[in-house]
Amino acid sequence: MSQLEKIRVLIVDDSVFMRQAITKLLSEPDIEIIDTAKNGAEGVEKAKALKPDVITMDIEMPIMNGLQAVAEIMKVYPVPILMVSTLTSEGADATIEALSNGAVDFITKKAAFREMDSLKAELVGKIRSLYKNSALSNMLNRKKLLKSMDNSRPDTIRPKSVDSVFTGVRDYTAFINPGRKPLAGEVKLICIGISTGGPSALQEVCKSLPGNLPVPIMIVQHMPPLFTKSLAKRLDSISDLSIKEAVHGDFLEPGKVYLAPGGSHMTVSKSRRIAISDEPSNTLFKPCVDVMLSSALDNIGRSVVGVIMTGMGNNGAKELKRLSDMGGYVISQDIESCVVAGMTKAVIDQKIANEIVPLSAISESIASIFGLHSKDYTS
Repeated sequence: MSQLEKIRVLIVDDSVFMRQAITKLLSEPDIEIIDTAKNGAEGVEKAKALKPDVITMDIEMPIMNGLQAVAEIMKVYPVPILMVSTLTSEGADATIEALSNGAVDFITKKAAFREMDSLKAELVGKIRSLYKNSALSNMLNRKKLLKSMDNSRPDTIRPKSVDSVFTGVRDYTAFINPGRKPLAGEVKLICIGISTGGPSALQEVCKSLPGNLPVPIMIVQHMPPLFTKSLAKRLDSISDLSIKEAVHGDFLEPGKVYLAPGGSHMTVSKSRRIAISDEPSNTLFKPCVDVMLSSALDNIGRSVVGVIMTGMGNNGAKELKRLSDMGGYVISQDIESCVVAGMTKAVIDQKIANEIVPLSAISESIASIFGLHSKDYTS
């Protein structure tokens, strides 16, 4: 980032307190608050007129709420949107819906200025990460280009070359671990690690997986309490698989998906029982992908298929390397289809992924291990 380049942020919130609090938290040399809006309709108009780099979006607002505003902005001016949510069941449900509508991440608001200060590092960090994310920028720029072409040439067919202008698809051949794909009977468990951009990505994968998958799936999605329960309910409603937020003592069953509860670790024992716990207490993330994988490798061994998807940081890379060293199988989402590619890049750079595929192909990669096809499979 050049010395004069700033991240231009639009704040959309009906609360004067929250607009002031977020403005204060974002008082950084590389961030500029270009304007604020007090409802979703005003936010949509200012997004079109001012073309911000990032938007922070409240959910409950008059005239047009945040859910409607996100959907509209993604139609007229696709831009990274960070939801500002309440830490309640209702707030969690609404946030999951906003993420499904196109928002890329969220933070949970606090009730007082002194409590809001604790959000500064998270808020500033997420805004900087979203702004610097070239994969996300390419994805949104492509949407803008195609939207522009649809508006200017509605009666023509888009040339195929236009669809790939911003994809930046690379050849991953040099990064592939050419290990043998396991046979169906050799796999006992699938473990998925995912973070930023996860809710919408998980929806695409879960709705496409066949309902007769013969093994269980464990998922760690970085989220606070309440939000994972809302996410599990939404995923279950669109999938042929049975999907639930895991509880202590659950027994892993074929065709069932267990989502780690926010704020707690999820592990599995030799007897295939799930444990939910606060230990280890010194991890950066809770739930933690590496903690889940460590227990799976210790107790189930190389019969685990590890899947790493969109997310910030490198959580999961350590234990996926151990899985690879054990002769296990690793599937990674490609960088281009990630909202944030930190977690996948940490795996790809180590050359331990046996497959590197776009988001749209992950369900087929999983299903094909068992001689099955994803629901959207085309030959």
